[in-house]
Amino acid sequence: MYTPPFFKQDRAASLKFADERGFGTMCAFDGHKPIASPLPFYLTYGADGTPQAAFHLARHNPLLKLADGAVSWLLAVNGPDAYVSPDWYVSPDQVPTWLYQSVHLSGPVRLLSDDELSVQVDTLSEKFESWLLPKKPWTSGKMTAGRFEAMKKAIVGLVMTVEEVEGSFKLNQHKSDADFAAIANALGAGDADAREISRLMRHTRPQIFADDTRTCSKGARHEPF
Repeated sequence: MYTPPFFKQDRAASLKFADERGFGTMCAFDGHKPIASPLPFYLTYGADGTPQAAFHLARHNPLLKLADGAVSWLLAVNGPDAYVSPDWYVSPDQVPTWLYQSVHLSGPVRLLSDDELSVQVDTLSEKFESWLLPKKPWTSGKMTAGRFEAMKKAIVGLVMTVEEVEGSFKLNQHKSDADFAAIANALGAGDADAREISRLMRHTRPQIFADDTRTCSKGARHEPF
């Protein structure tokens, strides 16, 4: 992933973001074309601290043929994103751009055993059921006898050993305080994603939103997409 230095995230922040999102697009190359599937996942860690992304696929998903434990796959995890109009800046001669959060995890993928799949399904549901508290969490134990085992036959569990972590959070970090505040304020009146980007920007530079004395940038800069 192309990441200008302004937007590059460290390994810990990138993994934290991916784990909190828990949903991404898994991609691999079959020798002729890329194949991708959106899916939920959770992160775990090996005894040596190596991160692992656990997930499952439908049994007939073509990605499964590529899970040989050697070929590297890519898991793209995206957060909120928002368009930025040049008209919103304080400084002149700006260009349109897009703000976003994105993390890419890559590494080889192997199949899980049936017992490992059972643990994975329960762990995955526990992760996302916790988002719905105080609702009493769903567990596979609520299913009638034999139904869970029958449903499991339709999916295959997998785990990626994460060898590379790339994170890019493009939040206009390279802009002046005046332009930064102007964009954050404009996005605050937008849709849900735009408002979330605005919130993240305010968290990045909270001091400038408590001070009305801001300095304008002295020149335009190329906006790296």
